[in-house]
Amino acid sequence: MHGAPRLPVPDPDGGLRASSVRRQCAPIEGLLVSSRSAKHRKPKRGTRHSSSARHRKPSPIANALQNHPGKTAAAVTGAVLIAAAAPIATHWAGDVGVGQAAVLSKGHDGELPGASDTPAPDHTQAQAAAVYKNPLRDITGLIPERIDQGVDFGGTGPIYALGNAVITNATATNYGWPGGGWITYQLTDGPGKGLMVFVAEDVRPTVSAGDHVTAETVIAKMYDGGAGIETGWAMASGFTAESQLAEAGGISGAGPFPTSVGLNFEELLQALGVPAANNRGDSPSGVLPAQYPRDWASALKSS
Repeated sequence: MHGAPRLPVPDPDGGLRASSVRRQCAPIEGLLVSSRSAKHRKPKRGTRHSSSARHRKPSPIANALQNHPGKTAAAVTGAVLIAAAAPIATHWAGDVGVGQAAVLSKGHDGELPGASDTPAPDHTQAQAAAVYKNPLRDITGLIPERIDQGVDFGGTGPIYALGNAVITNATATNYGWPGGGWITYQLTDGPGKGLMVFVAEDVRPTVSAGDHVTAETVIAKMYDGGAGIETGWAMASGFTAESQLAEAGGISGAGPFPTSVGLNFEELLQALGVPAANNRGDSPSGVLPAQYPRDWASALKSS
C-alpha cells in the first residue's frame, strides 16, 4: 500500500527530515499544534529544552508575556506611568499640604482608602435644656447646713433662679430674717409650675419685683454676714415660709426641725446636684401640702 506524500520538515539537529502529513498536524519534538486559536496554546508537560535552559526557571514577566501579551503590556505601561508620577505627587504633597495630598490617594470613586459608608455621629445637635438648674452652682465655699423652714447654707457668690419664673419680692431690708434679705419668685415652668420659692438672710437682690428670670439669671449675691442664707418654699402670697401655714403644721423659726416642707425643697436641690444637709436623716415635722411633688428625681426626668 502506498504511503502519503512526504514533505521536508525542520530537524532539531539542523537538518531536514520527512514526515507524513496527517489530517490535523504531526508532533514536532513534543509540541502538539492543534487547529484551535493560539490563545489556547499551552506547552505540554514533556516539552524538551536545551541543556542551558533545562534548569532555568522562567521569570513571571516572561510567562505573562507569553500567555497574556496584551494585558501584560498594559500593566507594564501603567507601572511605568505610576513610577514616573510618584516624585510629582510627593512634590505636590510638600507644596499643597496634607489635605490636598490626601486627594491624590483617593480611589476611583473619590473615597479615601478604608473609608466607611456609615455616616459619622452628629454631635452638633442641640440638647434639650434642663427645666431647672442648681441655683448655688457658682457659690464659693458652699457649706450645706441644716434643714429648718427651708435649707441653710454658708458661702459667698451669685445665686440663680431655679428656672423660668417671675420675681414677686426683692428687698434687702426685711428684718424678719437675719441679714434682711428677702427675695421670692414664682416658677412658671416645669413640675413646680405655680410654686413660690424664697431666698433669705445674707443676700442682696440683683433683680426687682416683676422681672422675668431664667435658670441663667443671677437674682442675688450671697455675702459673708454671719447668718448664711436660707432658701425654700414660700407661701403663695410671698409673705413668709410655707411651713408656717396651718396646713403645713404652722412651724416657724423655733422649730421643730426639719420640717416636711423644708425636707421636700432639699430633695429638689439634691436632684439638681446640691450637697445634702446635715440633718436630712432626721424625722420631719409638719405636713407637706398636696401641691408639692413627692419624688423630684422622677418629676424632673419626665418634665
